[in-house]
Amino acid sequence: MSAMTGKDWSLLVVLSTLWGGSFLFIGIAVKELPPLCIVALRVGLAALALLLLARLLRLSLPGSWHTWAAFLGMGILNNVIPFCLIVWAQTSLTSGLASVLNATTPFFTVIVAHYLTEDERIAPRKLVSILTGFLGVALVVGPEAFEGIDSNALAPLAVLGAALSYAFASVFGRRFRTMGIAPVVTAAGQVTASTVLLVPIALMVDRPWMLPLPGWQTWTAMGGLAFFSTALAYVLFFRLLASAGATNLMLVTLLVPISALLLGWLVLDESLELNHLSGMAVIALGLLTLDGRLIRHLKRQETSVPLR
Repeated sequence: MSAMTGKDWSLLVVLSTLWGGSFLFIGIAVKELPPLCIVALRVGLAALALLLLARLLRLSLPGSWHTWAAFLGMGILNNVIPFCLIVWAQTSLTSGLASVLNATTPFFTVIVAHYLTEDERIAPRKLVSILTGFLGVALVVGPEAFEGIDSNALAPLAVLGAALSYAFASVFGRRFRTMGIAPVVTAAGQVTASTVLLVPIALMVDRPWMLPLPGWQTWTAMGGLAFFSTALAYVLFFRLLASAGATNLMLVTLLVPISALLLGWLVLDESLELNHLSGMAVIALGLLTLDGRLIRHLKRQETSVPLR
């Protein structure tokens, strides 16, 4: 595990703010736009931005069908499924609550990697962190979420489904390490493939030409969601992945809910419930256990204390 430089930590904070802001932007956009339109606009505008960036960097997109099939698979797991589930869930969930539930992604990743890879098995410490994380989810969601089968009850489960899809995407995305594709091209390829898939569906289902013209707040939110929380965030994500490693990058999941909760409270006047805060604290404890650095630091302190 490589050490984090000051620049890495700064980029990590920026990335957490960008991804935390995505829940804020969605919370604004869902007031005037249906979910599929939001997701299609998000990936479509992000694709334009990333394709332009790739061109400015003189990076060309691959032409083989095998690579584009991989882009499509990554786009479905990393964009189409989770984006749709989260946007739909936020029609009845606050942005802060959705971000806390989404912070379970590393726990799902550990489980998925255990069954689908040969080199990432679940160790006892990881099992403890998984159980701790899901205890935090139970505190956040509460038993009332399972009392009835309606949209409000299914919304938390939809966010957890998005986290599970992200977990499969992280395992699926391992193949790009050996394909010799630049990170910016990978990001551009997956959102482009997602756009090709989502735009026709959004046109057929939502019929956007029949919707009232959204206000400037919605367009501003969509611009922030596409250009900052998607395009720029992916560039920072792959930059940090290369410089700090996947384990260090996982720390962003500790910071995203904090950013989203504070932004939702400040901008959308969302309330912070005690069970949300306590659940986030338990999830954070599980993530710290999964990361392992806190435990190693405490052990070093214990062994450094001189015996009397």
